[in-house]
Amino acid sequence: MFAIWFERALPDEFRYLLDGSVRAIGAAAPEGEDPLASLSEADAIVAAARLRYDGTLMDRAPRLKVIARTGVGYDNVCLADATARGICVCHTPDAPTISTAEHAVALMLAVVKRLKRAEAELRAGSRIEYLNMHNALEVYGRRLGLVGLGRIGSRVALLAQGLGIQVSAYDPYVSAERAAELGIELVPTLEELLREADVVSLHAPLTPETRHLINARTLAWCKRGAYLVNTARGGLVDEQALLAALESGQLAGAGLDVFDPEPPSPGHPLLGRDDVVATPHVASATAAGRRRLWEGALVQVLQVLRGERPPHLLNPESWPPRRGEPRL
Repeated sequence: MFAIWFERALPDEFRYLLDGSVRAIGAAAPEGEDPLASLSEADAIVAAARLRYDGTLMDRAPRLKVIARTGVGYDNVCLADATARGICVCHTPDAPTISTAEHAVALMLAVVKRLKRAEAELRAGSRIEYLNMHNALEVYGRRLGLVGLGRIGSRVALLAQGLGIQVSAYDPYVSAERAAELGIELVPTLEELLREADVVSLHAPLTPETRHLINARTLAWCKRGAYLVNTARGGLVDEQALLAALESGQLAGAGLDVFDPEPPSPGHPLLGRDDVVATPHVASATAAGRRRLWEGALVQVLQVLRGERPPHLLNPESWPPRRGEPRL
């Protein structure tokens, strides 16, 4: 029998995926027990985004053959360490696309329509002339700048175009032909994108090159009064620089589903602002999105354990996996 170690507890509704050849360990450990203690039994890991999966952790699991991420991002998994140990790493790149794109647009609309401020005024019983004093933005005809034009960014573009928004994108890995197919203007530099966009939405992976891509220097390129949306990774943004840009009015608001680190402290200065709409990394957390995430990760784990190559293998050099012998 194989053992699958879960960082996050597997919901009961997906336990049907565990047939008689596998059992769940880790997050399913009894209360008071250290879930990491059972890593030594693990043939597979279903990983979330909270832990760092490097060689030190992998060496606690000598039987480990595969790590599957319930998500598209894998910046918390060291591919080099996994490959060196013959461990396959896969992810679920299509699973969060629709839900995350919808959430990005929801955050965009919430922040540009100033919903947080309006609700606070209503709850406080404020008696103001709302028609003249509530200064929201009409997005029709405005320009959305996408940093990253992969699965999620492309879906955001489609949704935004349905609202009559002009869409530009900066992505050095996307061809002009692909952007043209999507009806998107591809710009050659991040600076050009930021200078023209009324709203900037981030959809890039977190890498050493993209960490703090949005910083004091790049925020100064933005149109004064622009908005920022981030549903990708918190590390893309220098939060102190973002706070300064909001304080100065360089940015009019921000919609954030991710922070660095996560979760942010309750006293985080961005959370108390009425020009920031924040959610706790829940962009993909819909019923449909959750199902695709869990099913996509578990199906690939079972494929590897059966000796079948998974479709979303991130380190093909690791195939076939070389870790310990299976327990039958």
